Amino acid sequence: MAALEDVTDDVPTHPARTAPSETEGVLGRTYRALSIGIVTVVLLIAFEATAVGTAMPVAARELDGVSLYAFAFSGFFTTSLFGMVLAGQWADRSGPLGPVTAGIGSFAAGLLLAGTAGGMWMFIAGRAVQGLGGGLVIVGLYVVVSRAYPERLRPAIMAAFAASWVVPSIVGPLASGAVTEHIGWRWVFLGIPVLVVLPLALALPEVRRRAGGPPEGTAPARFDRRRIRLALGISLGAGLLQYAAQDLRPLSLLPAAVGVALLVPSVLGLLPKGTYRAARGLPSVVLLRGISAGSFIAAESFVPLMLVTQRGVSPTLAGFSLAAGGGTWAFGSWLQSRPRVEPYRERLVAGGMVLVAAAVAVAPSVLIPAVPVWTVAVAWAFGCLGMGLVISSTSVLLLQLSAPEEAGTNSAALQISDGLSNALLLAVGGAAFAALGGGAVGAAGHGAAQGAGGSHPAAFVAVFLPMAAVALVGVWVASRLRVHR
Repeated sequence: MAALEDVTDDVPTHPARTAPSETEGVLGRTYRALSIGIVTVVLLIAFEATAVGTAMPVAARELDGVSLYAFAFSGFFTTSLFGMVLAGQWADRSGPLGPVTAGIGSFAAGLLLAGTAGGMWMFIAGRAVQGLGGGLVIVGLYVVVSRAYPERLRPAIMAAFAASWVVPSIVGPLASGAVTEHIGWRWVFLGIPVLVVLPLALALPEVRRRAGGPPEGTAPARFDRRRIRLALGISLGAGLLQYAAQDLRPLSLLPAAVGVALLVPSVLGLLPKGTYRAARGLPSVVLLRGISAGSFIAAESFVPLMLVTQRGVSPTLAGFSLAAGGGTWAFGSWLQSRPRVEPYRERLVAGGMVLVAAAVAVAPSVLIPAVPVWTVAVAWAFGCLGMGLVISSTSVLLLQLSAPEEAGTNSAALQISDGLSNALLLAVGGAAFAALGGGAVGAAGHGAAQGAGGSHPAAFVAVFLPMAAVALVGVWVASRLRVHR
């Protein structure tokens, strides 16, 4: 679900923009249509992301493609990485309207393709088209925020993006389950494209008027073909590593080696220089986004499976154990948007990472029978509060630390760090889990395929404790988010 610095105070005014009141908010007359439109787009993407995991097992069985189950997720992920880089180049050249429009169209087309698929490979192709659209949209929207909103309103719109995940995270799986059971899994995919029409009608004219074209006073950027090649390398490399991590055989070393050979130079070429060593400023912002998202999501994917297999909790109740986190995540995003906390943003982010690390470390305590199951729900509520503080703050900092003509490229780097760390840490966690007898776990965003009952508790510990350690590294990185003046 980024990072920018004080240079954005000098963002030139687009000729078509009107001068808004200094006290006007994101729902004021100037920004109302744009805000409602783009937040609704995020809401629909969030609903699909949280609902698809519920429908996927039924879809895979019906399409006779259970053996290809994980590829339906990795196909989305690998193409979204490419879409992010393409969107960054496209937005820096001609503004965010093109990637946002094309991304929404691609996302809707992928939903239709998946919903009407007659076989598993066609379904996977639909998911890949969705991923391309998702990558285009998310980076395009970050550039819209950097161009259309003054700096004082960016924390608020980023908080609105985060809040738009709350209802889907609670309602999405339940609604998807009901639709899958009573109407059919296909309607989980086919129902959303129709709902995209209204936000498009609201947002696109405002995007054209308030954020169209390259930044005023700058020449249109040229497409960097090298970055496009690196984007292909990072997508393919990540996909190969995911495949190798799920197939623990000696033969898997070959795709793993090829994946690393493609991934390492691509990552070094696409992320800001110094990211791997947490250089101060933008590199550390990008690195922290990956550390926070990857450690938390990798751990979260195993929570329902742990509760079902180790404590005998029903799948529905296991999902509800994470429901409170949606509200606390939104509260954290709102809290970081308050003007009074701006001077303390680095401390706020460091505190958020402490909460994330603590939540991940506490979760496996329920493997001890004497520990109440609800301990996970409480821990995860605090962890999501920390994530709300961190994720929205890194988005705000990215916009502060990027010049207008670099907003697209840097936003793409932030999203790449987020998505790539999700996949890699999920792959590492899944490999450790499987190696210790935990069963097959799909490295797929927010979901984990259920392993066989009676999984050894040590398999879960091997996932949660390393992820808590990764989150603790993020506390140190949080001290390096700004360049000392």
